[in-house]
Amino acid sequence: MNENPHNTPDGLMGAYLSSREALVRFLTARTGSTNEAEDIVQDVYFKLHSVDPAEIQNPTAFLYRLASNLFIDRLRSARRREARDDAYATSNTELSGGEMVAQMPNPEQIMDSRQRLQQLMLTVESLPPQCQRVFMLHKLEGLSYSEVALKLGISKSGVEKHMMSALKRLSEHKT
Repeated sequence: MNENPHNTPDGLMGAYLSSREALVRFLTARTGSTNEAEDIVQDVYFKLHSVDPAEIQNPTAFLYRLASNLFIDRLRSARRREARDDAYATSNTELSGGEMVAQMPNPEQIMDSRQRLQQLMLTVESLPPQCQRVFMLHKLEGLSYSEVALKLGISKSGVEKHMMSALKRLSEHKT
């Protein structure tokens, strides 16, 4: 009988099930949020389906390492998002009476921006599926090339090639 090692009581999934509550506590202490900890533990569960349990020597240690890595990925992503938001706020606001006030574009700028955004979205949608995924993960979700490569199971140079292709296509369609 060829039993799936993920489903054995002492396999990787068994270690996950028996460690789940402890993982939530471990991550809650780091994130300060039970909800965020639960989200990360859910991500751990999904990642386990792409892991070969035969390669894991210590399932519990592996689970904690995976949870820690996912936490660090979220932290880095949040920092990149915050830096991006701060850069945007700095370039699109001004001080007036000690208060930050948004600079409002005129109606022509708004229409032009909407048309360029629509063209950009059409161009992104026309990219080959893998190229589109790479572009979206890197540019919209803020993942690094290494993180995109890991998430999609491709090499970092593959990510670079997809990004070059996407950026070339986008620059060709620039209005």
